[in-house]
Amino acid sequence: MSAEDLEKYETEMELHLYREYRDVVGIFKYVVETDRRFYLCNQVDVKARTEAGDVFFEVSMTDAWVWDMYRPARFAKNVKVLTFKDVNVEELSPADIELPKP
Repeated sequence: MSAEDLEKYETEMELHLYREYRDVVGIFKYVVETDRRFYLCNQVDVKARTEAGDVFFEVSMTDAWVWDMYRPARFAKNVKVLTFKDVNVEELSPADIELPKP
């Protein structure tokens, strides 16, 4: 496989992922962004934890969709993320999720 073929494949995968996101975003209530992933979910709980003087975040999500083009199954019933980095949680409103028609 050439570098050009690989780039074309990744571009097609990203387009497929965006289309899937566009199709499913309307069924979720929250957007959660961590340093490694982007999630859509219907329930989210973020807790700050301390261990040995270090602070980290424990993020628990229910009914989640993961933005990751390399995952064969992007839907997950429960997701738990532990991170030392920032976590951004936004509640979607109906106006936020209206996407342009293709």
